Amino acid sequence: MQLRELVDAVTGDEPPMSRTVDDIVAAGRRAERRRRTRFATVGAGLVAVAVAGAVTLPTLGAKRTAGDTPALSAASRPAGAAWPDAAPFTFTFQGYDAGTLHVQDPIVASTAYQIASVYSDRHTSNDKPVGEDEAEARGGTIEQKKTAADAKPTLWAYLTVYRPGAFDPAAIKDGQNVTVAGRKAVRATLPFGLDPRNPLDPGNKLFAWEYADNAWAAVTSISGDAATPSFDDLGGLVTGLKPARSRPAPLPFTVGYVPRGYVPLQIGTHAMPGLSGIAAARGGDYGGATYTRPALPASGLTAPFDSVEGAIRDGFHIFVTPSTSANQSPEPGAAKCYSGAARRGGFCNIWSADGSVVVQVSSEGVGGQLPQAELRRIAEGISVADVRDESTWTPAAEALTP
Repeated sequence: MQLRELVDAVTGDEPPMSRTVDDIVAAGRRAERRRRTRFATVGAGLVAVAVAGAVTLPTLGAKRTAGDTPALSAASRPAGAAWPDAAPFTFTFQGYDAGTLHVQDPIVASTAYQIASVYSDRHTSNDKPVGEDEAEARGGTIEQKKTAADAKPTLWAYLTVYRPGAFDPAAIKDGQNVTVAGRKAVRATLPFGLDPRNPLDPGNKLFAWEYADNAWAAVTSISGDAATPSFDDLGGLVTGLKPARSRPAPLPFTVGYVPRGYVPLQIGTHAMPGLSGIAAARGGDYGGATYTRPALPASGLTAPFDSVEGAIRDGFHIFVTPSTSANQSPEPGAAKCYSGAARRGGFCNIWSADGSVVVQVSSEGVGGQLPQAELRRIAEGISVADVRDESTWTPAAEALTP
Protein backbone atom coordinates (compact mmCIF):
# COMPACT_ATOMS: atom_id res chain seq x y z
CA MET A 1 0.00 0.00 0.00
CA GLN A 2 1.29 3.46 -0.85
CA LEU A 3 1.55 6.13 1.83
CA ARG A 4 -0.66 8.49 -0.17
CA GLU A 5 -3.53 5.97 0.17
CA LEU A 6 -2.97 5.95 3.93
CA VAL A 7 -3.19 9.75 3.95
CA ASP A 8 -6.38 9.69 1.88
CA ALA A 9 -7.96 7.35 4.42
CA VAL A 10 -6.86 9.32 7.47
CA THR A 11 -7.69 12.80 6.23
CA GLY A 12 -10.77 12.13 4.10
CA ASP A 13 -13.97 14.06 4.59
CA GLU A 14 -15.69 11.06 6.13
CA PRO A 15 -14.11 9.24 9.09
CA PRO A 16 -13.01 5.62 8.63
CA MET A 17 -15.40 3.07 10.00
CA SER A 18 -13.35 0.01 10.88
CA ARG A 19 -9.79 -1.10 10.62
CA THR A 20 -8.90 -3.40 7.70
CA VAL A 21 -6.13 -2.65 5.26
CA ASP A 22 -7.82 -3.99 2.17
CA ASP A 23 -10.76 -1.70 2.83
CA ILE A 24 -8.42 1.23 3.38
CA VAL A 25 -6.90 0.73 -0.04
CA ALA A 26 -10.42 0.79 -1.44
CA ALA A 27 -11.28 3.78 0.73
CA GLY A 28 -8.51 5.78 -0.85
CA ARG A 29 -10.30 5.30 -4.17
CA ARG A 30 -13.94 5.30 -3.05
CA ALA A 31 -15.10 8.12 -0.78
CA GLU A 32 -18.47 6.56 -0.04
CA ARG A 33 -17.10 4.09 2.50
CA ARG A 34 -14.04 4.19 4.72
CA ARG A 35 -12.74 1.44 6.93
CA ARG A 36 -9.47 0.92 8.84
CA THR A 37 -7.07 -1.61 10.34
CA ARG A 38 -3.73 -2.22 8.67
CA PHE A 39 -2.35 1.11 7.43
CA ALA A 40 0.87 1.76 5.54
CA THR A 41 2.84 -1.29 4.45
CA VAL A 42 0.80 -4.08 6.01
CA GLY A 43 -0.92 -5.74 2.96
CA ALA A 44 -3.83 -8.05 3.68
CA GLY A 45 -6.06 -7.70 6.74
CA LEU A 46 -6.80 -10.30 9.35
CA VAL A 47 -8.73 -12.63 7.05
CA ALA A 48 -8.83 -16.24 8.17
CA VAL A 49 -8.74 -19.09 5.63
CA ALA A 50 -9.08 -22.65 6.90
CA VAL A 51 -6.07 -24.95 6.68
CA ALA A 52 -5.82 -28.60 7.53
CA GLY A 53 -3.96 -29.89 10.56
CA ALA A 54 -3.48 -28.78 14.14
CA VAL A 55 -0.84 -26.38 15.41
CA THR A 56 0.62 -25.60 18.81
CA LEU A 57 -0.81 -22.34 20.08
CA PRO A 58 1.33 -19.60 21.60
CA THR A 59 1.24 -19.31 25.39
CA LEU A 60 -1.25 -16.49 25.85
CA GLY A 61 -1.41 -14.88 29.27
CA ALA A 62 1.92 -16.31 30.47
CA LYS A 63 3.83 -13.87 32.63
CA ARG A 64 7.16 -12.96 31.03
CA THR A 65 9.65 -11.40 32.93
CA ALA A 66 17.85 20.76 0.15
CA GLY A 67 19.53 23.83 -0.38
CA ASP A 68 22.69 25.20 1.19
CA THR A 69 22.71 25.23 4.95
CA PRO A 70 24.28 28.34 6.45
CA ALA A 71 27.12 27.88 8.90
CA LEU A 72 25.89 27.72 12.48
CA SER A 73 26.92 30.31 14.98
CA ALA A 74 27.37 29.33 18.60
CA ALA A 75 23.94 30.81 19.34
CA SER A 76 22.26 28.57 16.75
CA ARG A 77 23.65 25.30 18.10
CA PRO A 78 21.38 23.03 20.13
CA ALA A 79 21.50 23.66 23.85
CA GLY A 80 19.89 22.39 27.00
CA ALA A 81 19.89 19.08 28.84
CA ALA A 82 22.07 16.31 27.44
CA TRP A 83 20.32 13.54 25.55
CA PRO A 84 21.18 10.00 26.60
CA ASP A 85 23.19 7.73 24.32
CA ALA A 86 20.35 5.21 24.26
CA ALA A 87 20.23 1.93 22.38
CA PRO A 88 17.71 1.29 19.57
CA PHE A 89 14.15 0.42 20.63
CA THR A 90 14.39 2.86 23.53
CA PHE A 91 12.13 5.80 24.37
CA THR A 92 14.04 8.93 25.42
CA PHE A 93 11.35 11.65 25.52
CA GLN A 94 7.84 12.18 26.80
CA GLY A 95 4.76 13.92 25.47
CA TYR A 96 4.41 17.68 25.85
CA ASP A 97 2.18 20.59 24.85
CA ALA A 98 2.97 23.47 22.49
CA GLY A 99 0.05 25.88 22.19
CA THR A 100 -2.83 24.05 20.53
CA LEU A 101 -0.60 21.10 19.59
CA HIS A 102 -0.13 18.14 21.90
CA VAL A 103 2.69 15.64 21.40
CA GLN A 104 1.87 12.26 22.91
CA ASP A 105 4.30 9.80 24.46
CA PRO A 106 6.18 7.85 21.79
CA ILE A 107 4.71 4.46 20.89
CA VAL A 108 6.94 3.43 17.96
CA ALA A 109 10.68 2.80 18.13
CA SER A 110 13.17 1.53 15.58
CA THR A 111 16.86 1.20 14.87
CA ALA A 112 16.87 4.89 13.83
CA TYR A 113 14.03 6.82 15.52
CA GLN A 114 11.05 7.07 17.85
CA ILE A 115 7.59 8.28 16.76
CA ALA A 116 4.77 9.96 18.70
CA SER A 117 1.34 11.13 17.56
CA VAL A 118 0.61 14.86 17.54
CA TYR A 119 -2.94 16.07 18.22
CA SER A 120 -4.48 19.52 17.82
CA ASP A 121 -7.28 21.34 19.62
CA ARG A 122 -8.43 22.69 16.26
CA HIS A 123 -8.52 19.42 14.37
CA THR A 124 -9.95 15.91 14.47
CA SER A 125 -7.66 12.89 14.45
CA ASN A 126 -9.17 9.70 13.01
CA ASP A 127 -6.89 7.30 14.88
CA LYS A 128 -9.44 6.34 17.53
CA PRO A 129 -12.37 4.03 16.76
CA VAL A 130 -15.38 4.22 19.04
CA GLY A 131 -15.73 1.64 21.78
CA GLU A 132 -18.06 -1.33 21.62
CA ASP A 133 -20.39 0.37 24.08
CA GLU A 134 -20.87 3.21 21.58
CA ALA A 135 -21.09 1.26 18.36
CA GLU A 136 -22.59 -1.77 16.72
CA ALA A 137 -20.42 -4.78 16.00
CA ARG A 138 -21.13 -5.86 12.44
CA GLY A 139 -19.36 -8.83 10.97
CA GLY A 140 -16.33 -8.44 13.21
CA THR A 141 -15.97 -4.71 12.55
CA ILE A 142 -16.95 -1.71 14.66
CA GLU A 143 -18.87 1.08 13.02
CA GLN A 144 -17.80 4.62 13.92
CA LYS A 145 -20.47 7.23 14.60
CA LYS A 146 -20.15 10.86 13.68
CA THR A 147 -19.81 13.41 16.46
CA ALA A 148 -19.70 17.18 16.62
CA ALA A 149 -15.90 16.94 16.57
CA ASP A 150 -16.06 15.66 13.01
CA ALA A 151 -16.94 19.21 11.91
CA LYS A 152 -13.31 20.19 12.56
CA PRO A 153 -10.73 19.76 9.80
CA THR A 154 -8.87 16.47 9.96
CA LEU A 155 -5.23 16.18 10.94
CA TRP A 156 -2.79 13.31 10.81
CA ALA A 157 0.48 14.45 12.39
CA TYR A 158 3.39 12.74 14.06
CA LEU A 159 6.76 13.65 15.56
CA THR A 160 9.75 11.52 14.62
CA VAL A 161 12.81 11.90 16.87
CA TYR A 162 15.82 10.49 15.04
CA ARG A 163 18.96 9.07 16.58
CA PRO A 164 22.17 11.05 15.97
CA GLY A 165 23.27 10.74 12.34
CA ALA A 166 20.05 9.09 11.16
CA PHE A 167 18.38 12.11 9.54
CA ASP A 168 19.70 13.97 6.48
CA PRO A 169 18.19 17.49 6.30
CA ALA A 170 20.00 18.25 3.03
CA ALA A 171 17.99 15.50 1.31
CA ILE A 172 14.61 17.17 1.93
CA LYS A 173 13.29 18.18 -1.48
CA ASP A 174 12.83 21.96 -1.78
CA GLY A 175 13.61 22.39 1.91
CA GLN A 176 13.92 25.94 3.24
CA ASN A 177 16.62 26.47 5.85
CA VAL A 178 15.53 28.55 8.85
CA THR A 179 16.51 29.08 12.48
CA VAL A 180 13.87 28.62 15.18
CA ALA A 181 14.52 29.17 18.90
CA GLY A 182 18.23 29.11 18.18
CA ARG A 183 18.07 25.76 16.43
CA LYS A 184 18.91 24.95 12.84
CA ALA A 185 15.71 23.91 11.09
CA VAL A 186 14.30 22.97 7.67
CA ARG A 187 10.74 23.27 6.45
CA ALA A 188 9.04 22.06 3.29
CA THR A 189 5.60 21.74 1.74
CA LEU A 190 4.77 18.19 0.72
CA PRO A 191 2.88 17.04 -2.39
CA PHE A 192 -0.79 16.13 -2.49
CA GLY A 193 -1.26 12.61 -1.17
CA LEU A 194 2.49 12.58 -0.43
CA ASP A 195 2.94 11.34 -4.00
CA PRO A 196 6.00 13.07 -5.52
CA ARG A 197 4.29 13.03 -8.91
CA ASN A 198 1.57 15.37 -7.61
CA PRO A 199 1.66 19.15 -7.09
CA LEU A 200 2.40 20.54 -3.65
CA ASP A 201 -0.46 20.70 -1.13
CA PRO A 202 -0.29 23.62 1.36
CA GLY A 203 -1.96 21.43 3.98
CA ASN A 204 0.94 18.95 3.91
CA LYS A 205 3.99 20.16 5.81
CA LEU A 206 7.31 18.89 7.13
CA PHE A 207 9.22 20.81 9.80
CA ALA A 208 12.52 19.43 11.10
CA TRP A 209 15.04 20.81 13.57
CA GLU A 210 18.34 19.84 15.15
CA TYR A 211 17.53 19.05 18.78
CA ALA A 212 21.08 17.92 19.66
CA ASP A 213 24.40 17.75 17.84
CA ASN A 214 23.78 15.94 14.52
CA ALA A 215 20.43 14.71 15.84
CA TRP A 216 17.15 15.84 14.30
CA ALA A 217 13.45 15.72 15.05
CA ALA A 218 10.78 16.15 12.37
CA VAL A 219 7.04 16.75 12.55
CA THR A 220 4.93 15.67 9.58
CA SER A 221 1.53 17.37 9.34
CA ILE A 222 -1.19 16.28 6.90
CA SER A 223 -4.13 18.62 7.46
CA GLY A 224 -7.54 19.11 5.93
CA ASP A 225 -7.00 22.85 6.42
CA ALA A 226 -4.23 24.41 4.33
CA ALA A 227 -3.63 27.17 6.89
CA THR A 228 -3.40 25.11 10.07
CA PRO A 229 -1.20 24.01 11.61
CA SER A 230 1.08 26.71 10.20
CA PHE A 231 4.86 26.42 10.04
CA ASP A 232 4.91 28.79 13.00
CA ASP A 233 2.64 26.42 14.92
CA LEU A 234 4.90 23.49 14.10
CA GLY A 235 7.95 25.54 15.08
CA GLY A 236 6.42 25.89 18.51
CA LEU A 237 7.29 22.23 19.12
CA VAL A 238 11.02 23.00 19.14
CA THR A 239 11.51 24.23 22.69
CA GLY A 240 9.26 21.64 24.31
CA LEU A 241 11.23 18.61 23.18
CA LYS A 242 13.36 17.58 26.17
CA PRO A 243 15.22 14.41 27.10
CA ALA A 244 13.56 12.12 29.61
CA ARG A 245 14.74 9.07 31.48
CA SER A 246 15.55 6.35 28.95
CA ARG A 247 13.00 3.55 28.91
CA PRO A 248 13.31 0.36 26.83
CA ALA A 249 10.19 -0.02 24.70
CA PRO A 250 8.16 -2.91 26.21
CA LEU A 251 6.44 -5.59 24.13
CA PRO A 252 3.59 -7.90 25.17
CA PHE A 253 5.22 -10.91 23.50
CA THR A 254 8.50 -12.73 22.98
CA VAL A 255 9.64 -14.64 19.90
CA GLY A 256 10.82 -18.22 19.95
CA TYR A 257 11.86 -18.54 16.31
CA VAL A 258 13.08 -16.09 13.66
CA PRO A 259 14.24 -17.27 10.21
CA ARG A 260 17.94 -16.97 9.51
CA GLY A 261 19.11 -13.51 8.44
CA TYR A 262 16.04 -11.55 9.59
CA VAL A 263 16.62 -8.72 12.08
CA PRO A 264 14.17 -6.41 13.91
CA LEU A 265 13.60 -3.01 12.29
CA GLN A 266 10.84 -1.30 14.29
CA ILE A 267 8.24 -1.99 16.94
CA GLY A 268 5.02 -0.60 18.35
CA THR A 269 4.15 -0.69 22.03
CA HIS A 270 0.40 -0.45 22.66
CA ALA A 271 0.34 -0.08 18.86
CA MET A 272 1.27 -1.80 15.63
CA PRO A 273 4.81 -1.16 14.38
CA GLY A 274 5.76 1.88 12.30
CA LEU A 275 3.31 4.27 10.69
CA SER A 276 0.61 1.62 10.92
CA GLY A 277 0.74 2.09 14.68
CA ILE A 278 0.58 5.87 14.43
CA ALA A 279 -2.39 5.72 12.04
CA ALA A 280 -4.33 3.61 14.58
CA ALA A 281 -2.62 4.95 17.71
CA ARG A 282 -5.74 4.91 19.89
CA GLY A 283 -7.17 1.74 18.42
CA GLY A 284 -6.35 -0.41 21.45
CA ASP A 285 -3.76 -2.67 19.82
CA TYR A 286 -1.21 -4.30 22.11
CA GLY A 287 2.06 -4.40 20.19
CA GLY A 288 3.97 -5.51 17.15
CA ALA A 289 7.28 -5.68 15.33
CA THR A 290 8.70 -5.64 11.81
CA TYR A 291 11.71 -7.71 10.77
CA THR A 292 13.73 -7.28 7.57
CA ARG A 293 16.44 -9.11 5.66
CA PRO A 294 18.99 -7.59 5.44
CA ALA A 295 19.02 -4.76 8.00
CA LEU A 296 18.05 -1.40 6.49
CA PRO A 297 20.51 1.53 6.71
CA ALA A 298 19.87 3.63 9.82
CA SER A 299 21.18 6.85 8.26
CA GLY A 300 20.40 9.21 5.39
CA LEU A 301 16.69 9.22 6.27
CA THR A 302 14.15 11.98 5.69
CA ALA A 303 11.10 9.95 6.79
CA PRO A 304 10.28 6.71 8.62
CA PHE A 305 11.24 3.48 6.86
CA ASP A 306 7.71 2.50 5.84
CA SER A 307 6.86 5.90 4.36
CA VAL A 308 8.60 4.83 1.15
CA GLU A 309 6.86 2.20 -0.94
CA GLY A 310 9.06 -0.79 -1.55
CA ALA A 311 11.71 0.22 0.99
CA ILE A 312 11.26 -3.14 2.73
CA ARG A 313 11.80 -5.84 0.12
CA ASP A 314 12.04 -8.86 2.35
CA GLY A 315 10.48 -8.90 5.79
CA PHE A 316 7.60 -9.88 8.03
CA HIS A 317 5.35 -8.30 10.66
CA ILE A 318 4.17 -9.54 14.04
CA PHE A 319 0.90 -8.09 15.37
CA VAL A 320 -0.69 -8.76 18.75
CA THR A 321 -4.13 -7.17 18.83
CA PRO A 322 -7.64 -7.57 20.23
CA SER A 323 -9.62 -9.97 18.10
CA THR A 324 -12.01 -7.07 17.41
CA SER A 325 -9.27 -5.60 15.21
CA ALA A 326 -9.76 -8.49 12.82
CA ASN A 327 -12.38 -8.39 10.10
CA GLN A 328 -13.59 -11.90 10.93
CA SER A 329 -15.18 -13.47 13.96
CA PRO A 330 -12.81 -14.79 16.64
CA GLU A 331 -12.11 -18.52 16.67
CA PRO A 332 -10.90 -19.37 20.19
CA GLY A 333 -7.79 -21.53 20.17
CA ALA A 334 -7.72 -21.80 16.38
CA ALA A 335 -4.83 -21.23 13.97
CA LYS A 336 -5.36 -20.43 10.31
CA CYS A 337 -3.08 -19.33 7.48
CA TYR A 338 -3.40 -17.86 4.03
CA SER A 339 -0.80 -18.11 1.28
CA GLY A 340 0.13 -15.44 -1.24
CA ALA A 341 1.04 -16.05 -4.86
CA ALA A 342 3.05 -19.22 -5.51
CA ARG A 343 2.51 -20.16 -1.86
CA ARG A 344 4.88 -17.41 -0.71
CA GLY A 345 3.87 -14.49 1.42
CA GLY A 346 0.50 -14.31 3.15
CA PHE A 347 -0.14 -14.48 6.88
CA CYS A 348 -1.06 -16.75 9.79
CA ASN A 349 -3.44 -16.00 12.68
CA ILE A 350 -3.53 -17.70 16.08
CA TRP A 351 -6.24 -16.83 18.60
CA SER A 352 -6.02 -17.12 22.37
CA ALA A 353 -8.03 -19.83 24.11
CA ASP A 354 -10.78 -17.36 24.96
CA GLY A 355 -10.70 -15.73 21.51
CA SER A 356 -10.00 -12.24 22.85
CA VAL A 357 -6.45 -11.87 21.49
CA VAL A 358 -5.09 -12.67 18.04
CA VAL A 359 -1.46 -13.06 16.99
CA GLN A 360 -0.77 -12.47 13.32
CA VAL A 361 2.49 -13.05 11.47
CA SER A 362 2.37 -11.52 7.99
CA SER A 363 4.74 -10.97 5.10
CA GLU A 364 2.14 -9.06 3.11
CA GLY A 365 3.36 -5.66 1.95
CA VAL A 366 6.99 -6.34 2.92
CA GLY A 367 8.30 -8.50 0.11
CA GLY A 368 6.40 -11.72 0.75
CA GLN A 369 9.53 -13.86 0.55
CA LEU A 370 8.72 -16.24 3.39
CA PRO A 371 6.71 -19.40 2.65
CA GLN A 372 3.63 -20.17 4.70
CA ALA A 373 5.43 -22.87 6.68
CA GLU A 374 7.90 -20.29 8.00
CA LEU A 375 5.15 -17.82 8.90
CA ARG A 376 3.39 -20.54 10.83
CA ARG A 377 6.59 -21.56 12.62
CA ILE A 378 7.20 -17.94 13.69
CA ALA A 379 3.61 -17.62 14.95
CA GLU A 380 3.77 -20.89 16.88
CA GLY A 381 6.94 -19.74 18.63
CA ILE A 382 5.43 -16.51 19.99
CA SER A 383 4.57 -16.33 23.69
CA VAL A 384 2.15 -13.59 24.75
CA ALA A 385 2.15 -11.95 28.18
CA ASP A 386 -0.84 -10.51 29.99
CA VAL A 387 -1.77 -7.91 27.37
CA ARG A 388 -3.47 -5.74 29.98
CA ASP A 389 -0.59 -5.73 32.47
CA GLU A 390 2.51 -3.98 31.14
CA SER A 391 4.52 -5.18 34.15
CA THR A 392 4.51 -8.62 32.50
CA TRP A 393 5.90 -7.29 29.22
CA THR A 394 9.49 -7.65 28.00
CA PRO A 395 11.96 -4.97 26.78
CA ALA A 396 11.94 -5.03 22.98
CA ALA A 397 15.64 -5.81 22.50
CA GLU A 398 15.16 -8.96 24.60
CA ALA A 399 11.70 -9.87 23.32
CA LEU A 400 12.78 -9.81 19.67
CA THR A 401 15.68 -12.24 20.10
CA PRO A 402 14.86 -15.98 20.28
